[in-house]
Amino acid sequence: MSKFILSEELNGVLRITLNRLDKKNALNTEMYQQLAALLRTAAKTGSVHCVLIQGDSSCFCAGNDLDDFIKTSDSDDLAAFEFITELAAFEKPIVAAVAGAAVGIGTTILLHCDMVIAATNSKFKLPFTQLGLCPEAGSSFLLPRLIGQQKAFELMVLGKLFSADEAVQYGIANEACSPEEVLSKGLNVANTIAALPLDALLTSRKLIRDASKQQLNEVMAAEVKEFARLVKGEECKSILKQFFK
Repeated sequence: MSKFILSEELNGVLRITLNRLDKKNALNTEMYQQLAALLRTAAKTGSVHCVLIQGDSSCFCAGNDLDDFIKTSDSDDLAAFEFITELAAFEKPIVAAVAGAAVGIGTTILLHCDMVIAATNSKFKLPFTQLGLCPEAGSSFLLPRLIGQQKAFELMVLGKLFSADEAVQYGIANEACSPEEVLSKGLNVANTIAALPLDALLTSRKLIRDASKQQLNEVMAAEVKEFARLVKGEECKSILKQFFK
């Protein structure tokens, strides 16, 4: 396991910490692969009842590492797709503790979580079209279900920045708290979930999610196809090159 992804299992909770703070926890290929592997292992590990995903009190995840993204964008099997697939298929509860930047995948991850605690310093943004891309991780299905098509268009197409309080209002986060509290609150929530009767916990989560699972999988497949097409297009490549200039 690289130093950029830390993990620890205790009291039924697998705590996954994004630890690439000098890059604002931007995810590269290796990190995506490790996150996918951790979810696969957690799914098969009976002692893991809940997963907690966090950064630190200043930063959650600034999205893709664009330098790495450019280098791997010609591949049809981007590691991000592997992680997203594992995330959507995961059958145990996921909690996220969010602070600071939550950009792109840093926000769409949250749509797959069962509970989200957001620090008041959180800044959420979905800059898909600004990069010449389209929504990913099932967000084009999950977000409109939460907030309606018009508001989803505003966030995903116009890329409007939104706050922790707005994330709570939209149903993306459960509560907002101070940055100093966010990690402890996230862990407390995960511990509370992990202590519940396991069969009842997993059955309840399955019932909540199963009705929309087929639609989600279909939308994700369509997103992957369009994202792979756009990322190879001249428009996206030109935007990303300008970013580094």
